[in-house]
Amino acid sequence: MKKILAIHTGGTISMSLNEQGGVVQNEQNPLDNNEGLGLTGIEVETDELLNLPSPHMTPNAMLKIKTRIQQAAAAGIDGVVVTHGTDTLEETAYFLDLTLPNTIPVVVTGAMRSSNEIGADGVFNFKSAVEVAASDAARNKGVLVVFNTGIYSARYVTKTHTTSVDTFKDPIYGTLGTVDHDQVIFAQQLIGSEYTEIDHVVEGVYLVKAYAGMTGELFDAINAAKPRGVVIEAMGAGNLPAVTLPAVQRLLDQQVPVVLVSRCFSGYAQPIYAYPGGGIELQSMGIVFCEQLNGPKARMKLIVGLSCGKSGRTLAEYMANALS
Repeated sequence: MKKILAIHTGGTISMSLNEQGGVVQNEQNPLDNNEGLGLTGIEVETDELLNLPSPHMTPNAMLKIKTRIQQAAAAGIDGVVVTHGTDTLEETAYFLDLTLPNTIPVVVTGAMRSSNEIGADGVFNFKSAVEVAASDAARNKGVLVVFNTGIYSARYVTKTHTTSVDTFKDPIYGTLGTVDHDQVIFAQQLIGSEYTEIDHVVEGVYLVKAYAGMTGELFDAINAAKPRGVVIEAMGAGNLPAVTLPAVQRLLDQQVPVVLVSRCFSGYAQPIYAYPGGGIELQSMGIVFCEQLNGPKARMKLIVGLSCGKSGRTLAEYMANALS
């Protein structure tokens, strides 16, 4: 008999439609009753840790989830499922991937339709996630996201559609596997899964998206707030309007780490272009290119790196290495 801990944190999977047709939080989580799931050889324990709409999720709340998982692992639990709102699910999943030792399966899931909507997907996703967390094949694969039969790496999965039940995708490598009629099947193995132990999270790490006609005003406003770090979603392969560079340089002059990713859905930033504002100049300024992560995840990684005391070259190497 496998013992799985279900940590509920809120989100649509725990919500219902009200009489006016709006999706609202419930006092009672509809997933509290695990009868009827048809699980064989699996016992599910439940912890109503949080009840947050996912836009209300914070790094400090993520740290609370991480601590609860470590407590469960120390007590001998076989696997953990975290239910979560979908808006920030990928950020929490990646935060956990960065900060948890790869000892037991940890699976994050949610729903796109609330519990009393026609075609609600929450129970199916929850059951699938429990089955993956109880699978021996899920060990040593980092934190996983299970959604609509797909099994994804927390490192690369992202929400791609505002309302579709098939919203979570990995635009670079696809699924690691599938859950099909109670069968957990893996087809790929994640390479590299290091973790960093932290007991607090720093604040003041900002995310900025570049756009046509951008000036340096946003960067100067951030600089005035005394930031701990800045992530920029740059254009294309990693380029910025040349007019922004003096303001970015002022951040660097204040020893603020500046990390660059691409704003594109797929691919990653590289120092290719040599024109003013091109990636080659940005890298020469001291901006760190972060491979294969989107902006929200690069921000999570920068928060974790800063929270464990990394700085200078050590922090730059941590951010640049996609496998750490």
